[in-house]
Amino acid sequence: MQMLNQKQNNNKKRKTLRKSQLLLIGSFLVFVGIFVISYNHLLFLKDQVFANMEIAIAGLNLPTDEEEEVNVPSVENVSDGTVYEQPSHEINFSQYTGVLEIPKIGLKRGFYNTDSRYNSIQYNVSTVAGSSMPDVANGNLMLMAHSGDAYISFFAYLYRLNIGDNAYVTYQGKQYKYQIVNIYTVPKTGKVAIYRNYNKTTLTLITCTKNDDTTQTVYIAELVS
Repeated sequence: MQMLNQKQNNNKKRKTLRKSQLLLIGSFLVFVGIFVISYNHLLFLKDQVFANMEIAIAGLNLPTDEEEEVNVPSVENVSDGTVYEQPSHEINFSQYTGVLEIPKIGLKRGFYNTDSRYNSIQYNVSTVAGSSMPDVANGNLMLMAHSGDAYISFFAYLYRLNIGDNAYVTYQGKQYKYQIVNIYTVPKTGKVAIYRNYNKTTLTLITCTKNDDTTQTVYIAELVS
C-alpha cells in the first residue's frame, strides 16, 4: 500500500513537473512572440521615423523652382539646306521691342512684343504670350525660335549652350545680363512646362531639341546684372 501511494505521488510529481515545463515553454513562446511582434513594430517605427526624417531633410533642400505651363506653337527642326548665320549687313535693331544676344553662339536677333503682328516664329525670334519684359522684377521673358538649318532657324545653335553661359537682352536702351541655370527637355505637346525660381527675374529660351522631333529643349537663365 505504501509503495502504491509512493508511485501515485511520483506520478503526481511528474505531472506537476510536466505542467511546469509546459507552462515554462508556453511562457517562453509567448515571450518570443511578443518580442518578435515588438521588434517588428519597432523596426516599422524606425523606418517611419527615418522616412519622416528623409522627407523633412528633402523638404529643407527643396529648390524654390515652381512650375508654370505655357502654350507654344509648333517649334520645329526646320531644314531648307541653308544654315542660319547672323546677317553681315547692318540691322536696325531700334525697330524691335528688344534684342537677344548670345555671344557664345554668335546670335543677335531682335524680337517684338506679343501684340505686334511681326511677333511670329515664322519670321523672327518670337515672344511667348504671358512674357514679362526684363524690367519687371521676378518676371519671365520667354522667347522661342526654330532650330535646324533653315534661315529662320534662329536658335539652331542653342544646343551648344551649357549651364553658366551668358545671354543678354537689350530693352529700352538698357542691357540685362542673364546666366543659364537649367537646361531640360519636355515632350512636344503644344504646351511647355517652365520650371523656374519665382524669386528671380528670368529669361526662358525654347526650341526644338537637336536631332529629336518629339521633344523641345528649355533653357532657363536668371538675371545677374
